[in-house]
Amino acid sequence: MAIESLITDHLDLWTAAARPKSRAGRGGNSKLELTGIKKLRELILELAVRGKLVPQDPSDEPAPVLLERITAEKAQLVKEGKIKKPKALPEISEEDKPFALPEGWAWAVMPQVVKNDKYAIKRGPFGSSLQKSFFVRQGYKVYEQQHAINNDFYCGEYYISDNKFEELKAFEVKPFDLIISCSGTVGKVAVAPLDMEPGIINQALLKISLNTLALTNEYFKVLFPAYFMKTETLSELQGTAQKNMVSVDVLKNEPFPYPPIDEQHRIVAKVDELMALCDQLEQRSESQLAAHQALVETLLATLTDSADVDELAQNWARLSTHFDTLFTTEASIDALKQTILQLAVMGKLVPQDPTDEPASALLARIAAEKARLVKEKKIKAQKLLPPIAEDEKPFSLPQGWEWVRLQQVVTILGDGLHGTPNYDSNGEYFFVNGNNLENGRILIKPDTKRVNKSEFEKYQKPLTDRTILVSINGTLGKVGFYSDEKIVLGKSACYFNLSELLSKPYIKRVIESSYFVDYAFSKATGSTIKNLGLKAMNEFSIALPPVEEMNRIVAKIDQLMAICDQLKASLQTSQQTQLALAESLVEEALS
Repeated sequence: MAIESLITDHLDLWTAAARPKSRAGRGGNSKLELTGIKKLRELILELAVRGKLVPQDPSDEPAPVLLERITAEKAQLVKEGKIKKPKALPEISEEDKPFALPEGWAWAVMPQVVKNDKYAIKRGPFGSSLQKSFFVRQGYKVYEQQHAINNDFYCGEYYISDNKFEELKAFEVKPFDLIISCSGTVGKVAVAPLDMEPGIINQALLKISLNTLALTNEYFKVLFPAYFMKTETLSELQGTAQKNMVSVDVLKNEPFPYPPIDEQHRIVAKVDELMALCDQLEQRSESQLAAHQALVETLLATLTDSADVDELAQNWARLSTHFDTLFTTEASIDALKQTILQLAVMGKLVPQDPTDEPASALLARIAAEKARLVKEKKIKAQKLLPPIAEDEKPFSLPQGWEWVRLQQVVTILGDGLHGTPNYDSNGEYFFVNGNNLENGRILIKPDTKRVNKSEFEKYQKPLTDRTILVSINGTLGKVGFYSDEKIVLGKSACYFNLSELLSKPYIKRVIESSYFVDYAFSKATGSTIKNLGLKAMNEFSIALPPVEEMNRIVAKIDQLMAICDQLKASLQTSQQTQLALAESLVEEALS
């Protein structure tokens, strides 16, 4: 199957096969990773290094002949005393050849195709060679990993003196040399430009000076990620931080598929052509996804903009007829979930019942309950907060609802331990933080630290069956209910004990809504790691419905969330099927 046909005959599959990226940032809506196009890119490179991307030309000088010619030229240079006799190369066994090569190709090793220079393959200097020798824009430049990763030779500020350069000249990098990142992010390749500043590489780089009459830099940039990084010796470095490139000697002995020099040029041209097509597919897919998401958000906004429950019902009916075309990504389903929660906290999800006890009467009963507990010295009197200003009320409330600060409906609000307890691997209590909270539960993870009973007694908080825990540091707004777990609470979570008269599930849904998340981010401090203070938690204003309506809202939310979860499960099954089909096409093309 021609590679162009493989792409064009299955465009829908390549662009449809996708999976959500990991959640990150505010709101947490997952974006899609276009796995079909990613696999297509990998397939193009794999076909390239196996000799299946372009047809062979019988008029090309065969690779074995070219290698013999290079070997003869080296022997002549040795005879003339211009270079030292190179080490004998080990014979490449059949076991070291993972697949059959086309006519005219050969298996080769790097010493056969580099310049006649003892420093042609060199890892940067380790240890203290470069320490305390930097100057700002003076002397010779030190090239670092960032130059390979970003393919940018003009950034960076580290330099060494002329004397230090002479001492480390074995590590000099020159125009058209290849540099490869060797630590952490391993395997990124860049070609040094003609106008680069003179300099050397540091320990995070590998330098290779190719004999470009034997192996072109452009083909090597295809070969290294598509073949070398997938060999048994280097494959474990893929996608893992804090890994280190194997030794130079190992790389020198790693056989690789070597095409004729003219075919190398044709392969690179075809790879560039097909990668440009992948770019177009990716841009089109991303544009379509962005337009789809904008349409979803616009239509969902008609729900939250509904004047009342009746108008909402009409807008919902119009939306529901297009569910199969609108909610086709995890991001769109997550947006639907957030809309449901927003409707709930605005009082638009279920109709009001005039026979319900109004929230004002409920608040009076809560205030009386708290006054009694203060009088009985079971809780402390709370400092009065200012009334809720009009600009703190982002929407109008239905009949029977009231604006209320969180402090008014809780008996206590605090956070966890500011510091680190003494851990005990045999302890029966767990030290939990905000990252242990998920969907109303406290999750004890394999890496959750333990403490003993004395530490628990030293740092325990007044947690009860009315306690709600909320993450207030890093990820904001994760919720867990306390259910007699043996825990010590850390500072990245706060706790509050809700009045007996209120619905815990309803308050949980309020905190999970974008209404709370927006408030939390507006009040949080810190640029990289967000932190929401207890004062802001106490002052959070809640639209409080009658308690009977709270229960109806929670029931409706649960019903609609179940539908969303069914949509998401169906979507995930479809994505897995599309991904399996894409993988099947890849296997077929490679077989």
